[in-house]
This record gives sequence, C-alpha cells and structure tokens, in this order.
Amino acid sequence: MEEEALYVKTLGGFSLSWNGKLLTGKGRAAESQFNTLMQVLLHSGPNGVSRDRLEELLFADREINDLHHAVQSVVYNAKRQLKKAGLPDVNLIEFRQKTFYWTDKVPVIEDAVQLEQLAAKAETENDPEERLELLLRACALYEGEFLPQQAGALWVAAEARRLHALFCRCVENAVPLLRSNRDFARMERLGRRAAQVDPLADWEAVTMEALISDGRNDEARKFYDDTVDFYFREQGLRPSNELMQQLDRLSARMQHRYEMLDEIQQRLSGAGEQGGYLCSYPVFRGIYQMMERLMERGGQSVFLMLCTVVDSKGNPMREGAILSDLSVRLEKAICCSVRQTDVVNRYGEGQYLVLLVNTTWEDCQVVQRRINRNFLVGRQRTGVQYYVNSVLCPPMV
Repeated sequence: MEEEALYVKTLGGFSLSWNGKLLTGKGRAAESQFNTLMQVLLHSGPNGVSRDRLEELLFADREINDLHHAVQSVVYNAKRQLKKAGLPDVNLIEFRQKTFYWTDKVPVIEDAVQLEQLAAKAETENDPEERLELLLRACALYEGEFLPQQAGALWVAAEARRLHALFCRCVENAVPLLRSNRDFARMERLGRRAAQVDPLADWEAVTMEALISDGRNDEARKFYDDTVDFYFREQGLRPSNELMQQLDRLSARMQHRYEMLDEIQQRLSGAGEQGGYLCSYPVFRGIYQMMERLMERGGQSVFLMLCTVVDSKGNPMREGAILSDLSVRLEKAICCSVRQTDVVNRYGEGQYLVLLVNTTWEDCQVVQRRINRNFLVGRQRTGVQYYVNSVLCPPMV
C-alpha cells in the first residue's frame, strides 16, 4: 500500500497525486499559476522559496500593483484547491520570515529527489550488487527531462541539466557492473530504456553491446540497421564512433557455416541490380577506405560528391515533410544517374554522398547535370547544391 503522501512527478512531465487521485497533470487542465507555485515550492523542499522569488516566477511578465497581495491570493487559492482534493485540513503552505514553506505535516515524495537520494546512496555503497540495484532504481525514475513544459524558466533549465547529468552518470556506472555480472538481459533493457527517455545520447551502443555479448548477432545487426536508419532519416545524424566500434565487434564475431567457394560467391553477388550501389554509411566508409588504398597503387581517379537539397534561395533545407519527399526523389535521381560502379549513401536528411569511381572532373559535371534532369520537375524552385573533391590526387608521372 502506498504511503499517504503527496506524490510529485517532475521527470518527463508534471503531476500531483494524493491517495491515488490525480490533482493536476496529464488528463487535467493546466492551472499555470497553481502548477508554478507547486513546482517551485515542493522542489525547494525544507529550504522553502522566498516571497520575492515567488513573485518573480509568478508575475515576471505582468504589471501588478500589489505583488504581495497577488502572491497571497495564489497561495490562498492553492490551499483551497488542495483541501478540496482531500488533503488534510492543516496549514499546507506556511509563511515565515518572508519565505513560503510546504508543511512538514504532509509528506512529499518527488521522483527527482528520489533519484538524487538513490544516486547518492549508490556512491557510498561498497557492495557491488547492492550498488547496482540502487543505480538501476535511480535510472528507472528518470522518465525524461525535468519539467519539460517549463523548460524556458532559468531555474528549470538549470535543474534539468543537473538531473540529466546525474541520470547519465547512473547509467554509465551501472553498465560496467552489468557487464562484469554478464547480465546482458538487464543491460539490454537499460540501454533501450535510456535511449527512449534520453534520445540522441548514444545509449544504443549499450544495447548493441548487450546483444553482441549475449550472442544474439542477428538481432544486433537488425538493431544497428534500425538505429542508423532512425538517426539518418529522422535526425540527419551519423552513427557514433561507439556504435561503429560495436559494429566492428559484431563483424569480427560473425561466423558462417562451412560452404564451398561457389556458394559463398553466389551469396555475396549483387549482379543484376541496376543503378548506383546504395549502401549504409558504415559500408560506404569501408568502400571509401578501400578506394584510397587501391588509388595509392593504381593511380585511379576517384571523386567524392556531396549532394544537398536547397531551397529557392540556395540555402540547405533542414527539416519538414517537403524535405523528406525531396530526399526520396533525390535518392532515385542519383541512383539512376550514376553508373553501377558508383557508390551512393544517404548521409543525412536531404544530403547524399556519391563515390564516383574511375572518372574525371569533367565527368562529375556531366553527372550533376544528369541528376538535375532527373530531379527537377516543371517549375520546381528547390534544387541541388554540389561539392566535389578528389579522394586522392593521382601520383605525378
């Protein structure tokens, strides 16, 4: 049975609950002044919040003749609302020496405070198993950014950064313990959850390591492909070095059943596919590095071309549904404009890398014109911006 206390959620959203009843938060209208009062007052704990500070937070952008009276009205209405919701008939918000305090007669349980307490206890715990449990409990409490609806407030932004750093430290401290225990199931769950509540922070590398260490190579490969696709298509970002290292580790572990060379070659072959070779960034990177080595020996001329979707003013487009559609069209235009020996990679939203093999600078210009013909339709005002560099200047004869 839950302790009779005011439960406060601040991580990933804001809500107040009393005896299982939601007082404010999801599913209820946002009472902005009531919420602001309760957020700062309850999070301040025994330190309280000064009247001047509360006036600033509640009425900073409004012209109020009597700020003291205005704050007292907000506090009075908050007390009425809380008592109407079933809280004890006591003086819930006390005022002493120009400072407001939450009464000690009604306990408060706040997720952010619990996270701090568990993290602090884990720091001093000597038993590895107990320390791990404390860290995992702390991680489970973090459901997202601190008071995200109030992210514009300076005090909220500062707390959000501090609590996020604390969560990251808890995850980073838990992973080595899980690794040493070979507890890859919980390590995977921790990585997936961390990536869910703290996106774009590279926690996928934790999940990837857990899957590989547990011998689930097929799942690891699919997870990697899905992660790269998400980062590229949704955010326009490349996979991190940590994730690339896990992919290298996976590749080193991959073993196939005994086969004859003809069977292996048939499985490797991509003969019959038309257009440029469209591949993921890790594959593109490997091909690029191989080309560098071949060029050092043979003196072939290879060029790297970056194609970027631009608006009518020539500025790179950054986001939006239109950009997504244009990216798909550009991909098709590039693949049908280059040779089968050329390599194409979707580098980010609206950007493609093309490795033009055994070609000349003049041929690169021809390819660009061909892409434009296949990409531009009617009076389309968007276009493609091109940058071309030689991969490696051929040796002088």
